[in-house]
Amino acid sequence: MGGMSLAADWRAGWAGRAERIAAARHGLAMTAGLLGLAAVIEALARAAMTAHAAPATVTQNQGAQFFEWGLLYCVLGLATTLPLAFLRPAPAAVTLTAASLLSLALFHFLTVAGAAAELIAVYRSGRGGTRRGGGRGGGAQYAALGLTVPFLVLALATGAAAGTETWVLTVVLAALVPAAAWAGVARRARAEAQLHTAATQVIADTLVEHTARGERARIARELHDVVAHHISMIAVQAETARLTTPGMPSAGAQRLSEIGDTARAGLTEMRRLLGVLREDAQAEAADRHPQPGLEQVPGLVDEARESSGAACRLIISGPPVTVGPGVGLAAYRIAQEALTNARRHAPGAAVDVELRYGDGELRLIIRDNGPGPSGPATADGHGLPGMRERAAAVGGQLRAGAAIPGGFLVEARLPGTCETGG
Repeated sequence: MGGMSLAADWRAGWAGRAERIAAARHGLAMTAGLLGLAAVIEALARAAMTAHAAPATVTQNQGAQFFEWGLLYCVLGLATTLPLAFLRPAPAAVTLTAASLLSLALFHFLTVAGAAAELIAVYRSGRGGTRRGGGRGGGAQYAALGLTVPFLVLALATGAAAGTETWVLTVVLAALVPAAAWAGVARRARAEAQLHTAATQVIADTLVEHTARGERARIARELHDVVAHHISMIAVQAETARLTTPGMPSAGAQRLSEIGDTARAGLTEMRRLLGVLREDAQAEAADRHPQPGLEQVPGLVDEARESSGAACRLIISGPPVTVGPGVGLAAYRIAQEALTNARRHAPGAAVDVELRYGDGELRLIIRDNGPGPSGPATADGHGLPGMRERAAAVGGQLRAGAAIPGGFLVEARLPGTCETGG
């Protein structure tokens, strides 16, 4: 088992080296150069054999014959190898095939390096043919058949001299040329199939993830914008009905109080659920809808006035300063949370929302005339940490507590300079 593993590792190592050489920038040129050198060496050896076998004439000795035959064979050897480095796959295959046929038909000579270059060129043509053949490799297959025919014709033409080296080499090429082309086509088809499968899987995974994120974002928006709003209104209206209906029986008041408590408990659980849903959907939800800012604060005050039935005023003082979108969003959310707390803990109390500009900053003040810190306005205090975090996130400060002479006060100091990239 160990020997088999070592052999497999050795083969894998050589295969990896071959792939790296083929993928190198000058790998094909190096291959063609080595084949050309091998062809020259074989050509010189063949020229020496030919000159030695041929009888010397009166006007020409064996040295001159070696020079002539060597020059001819070297030219043929280089013609059947070097085009591999300078031409594109299909033209290289056609050129090398023509040179090989000329060498075999006229001079009955073809180097082993030339045959190897022919097979490499046909393989490269088949591997690159699928890209131009619409992904099916039809062009490369027809080219392979076309390149096979001349070798078959030459083999039949030299059939009378069966057994000669030229005929054997011609038959071998006629068999290997289509095999090399089909190997290139198969390699290209396999690579494209793997690429297509990987791309399809990535697209499918992305669609599934996008759909899931979109659905979670949609559910979170529905819960926050619709359901949570209605539940909050139920709690506010239940408290308002209990406090403003004269002569209500104690049982009815108790029922309304329980309705309000149940609505607030449901709102708390819904906020917890929203936190789970928004873990990976909040960013997408933010991308889908523009974030609110100072421009939406008047509408927020109007909505609070209509829903609670109590007095709610918006006061703007000082020359407006420019604020970044993050500061505007923080101001809107702080005002929204403060108004919600006022409706929840001091139902029926009048509320003033003031936007006070000055000294390069924005002061946001929300004041109600409810019972103050001794009453329900500070019963849970869950919204205050969130408001402080929002103010601190944009470089501001927030304080909250009893107002003078009564009620509850929330005051945020937010920077008025534009945010970079806002």
